[in-house]
Amino acid sequence: MSERKTATAFLLADIRAPFDVPEAEVIEIAKAKMKRLCSSATGLHFRLYKKSFDARKKPDILQVCSVLATADEPIFFEEKRFLAAGVRPFAATVPEIRCGEERLSAPPLIVGMGPAGLFAALLLAEWGYCPIIIDRGDDVATRAALTARFRDFGILDTESNIQFGAGGAGTFSDGKLVTRVNDPLCNYVLDRLVSFGAPADILTKAKPHVGTDILRVVVDAVLSRIQSLGGQVLYRTRLDDFVEGDDCVRAITSKGEILTGAMVLAIGHSARNTFEVVMSHNFAVDPKPFSVGVRIEHLREDIDRALYGEHAGHPALGAAEYALSDTTGERGVYTFCMCPGGEVVPAASEAGGVVVNGMSYHARNGRNSNAAVAVTVMPADVGGSVGAGIDFQRSLERAAYQAGGGEYAAPICTVGDFLGGYRATAPSRILPTYGGGRVRVSDLSTVLPPFVSKTLAAGLRSFDKKLRGYAAPDAVLTGVETRTSSPLRILRGEARTALCHDRIYPAGEGAGYAGGITSAALDGLKTALAIMARFAPYQKS
Repeated sequence: MSERKTATAFLLADIRAPFDVPEAEVIEIAKAKMKRLCSSATGLHFRLYKKSFDARKKPDILQVCSVLATADEPIFFEEKRFLAAGVRPFAATVPEIRCGEERLSAPPLIVGMGPAGLFAALLLAEWGYCPIIIDRGDDVATRAALTARFRDFGILDTESNIQFGAGGAGTFSDGKLVTRVNDPLCNYVLDRLVSFGAPADILTKAKPHVGTDILRVVVDAVLSRIQSLGGQVLYRTRLDDFVEGDDCVRAITSKGEILTGAMVLAIGHSARNTFEVVMSHNFAVDPKPFSVGVRIEHLREDIDRALYGEHAGHPALGAAEYALSDTTGERGVYTFCMCPGGEVVPAASEAGGVVVNGMSYHARNGRNSNAAVAVTVMPADVGGSVGAGIDFQRSLERAAYQAGGGEYAAPICTVGDFLGGYRATAPSRILPTYGGGRVRVSDLSTVLPPFVSKTLAAGLRSFDKKLRGYAAPDAVLTGVETRTSSPLRILRGEARTALCHDRIYPAGEGAGYAGGITSAALDGLKTALAIMARFAPYQKS
């Protein structure tokens, strides 16, 4: 007999039922399973933990669920028998807070209001560290107005746009929370988002998303909480340089100097001028792989039908999502940041360049669905130097600007033209959503370098075999997608400080340690924990 242990909570995995079966019936399946394993257990309470859909065998689409069972009192169980049945003991994870004794000469400064910066500042504020958080961009409402102006009229504010400002680039996205990071604290991140207004279903969906409309409310709520706890929130405050001292860092910003005892660089993947500042101070920085490509648009109903067959449009399924990849060629090609029922948005942050991204509202009820189709770029592909990746991104963005005819119109091309030879075919059934239609039919194979175009073409053909109709001739490609991730990594040690820079903490996606909202928030959270483990809460004089 296997060892008998006690626990008060269990996770029952891989519970399958037809996709339209109500949650109550899934819970009953879990109850029956638990009763067979542990008939003596009393006072058990059940709730849905995670749910996804398995649509590989249409029309028999299944929901695949995990259910959490909690007991009023500890119960005995045989571990080997439980594990064999897909049931394991469960314990919720929360951050382990340990405050150090070293004195902070000045408040912590968080540079950047993306997910990493927000979660670092939030935890520090809640534990009495009185952080200052700055961003070169504006608050959410002002950003929304500026991005709408850019979308409709091509008037770019290089300081406040889709890349810069409260919430970072994720504020104007699908608000997707899927991550490959396998860390128990990811659930803590989701819990905190719900506490600030995100929909509760992100706790149970295997592919959770918030939507740009709700995410904007969440970001505002987090920043208000930081301020209510004694933190400072400063907009339109760009980090231009810094001077390091023995017990402090003097941050030189566009609005004056800020003295800080610990500076978190949560700068995001598009803060190119800040990257230049970092490199000028002899930080250890390595080039890293990144990706470039285009946005592809299909009709949402076509993607729904391709994935769900006759059940497409059923309210229990919602808008269909996909994630496709192909690594059979010389380099990888994959879809990224898929936005069901969303739109392609202008995401430039520098004058004279066109950048695209994807965005969805919570309802995901737009006419089109879109995704990035991105090709992996290795440092050696662009020269291998630390700054070469940024130069390569810029060159593509400027080429796209020229191909679009200027004024931030985007170049577009049908998939039929991209794969079969350019004939300047205008979109028909599928209409591009970028900039409200401010687009120009162009040969995207002349905008992208040959190694990217060749790999994209192979990827589209491969994806069409996996998802019928993906390479439909009238699907629309919009270029260019260049800001998928940071092209460099600011190296840090075990204490999370930059190598040879004792009071500077690189964090999040811009520093090269995350890829998406959840992983960036998690990295910011762990960076705050590292600061707290070293320093005592800040005492205002």
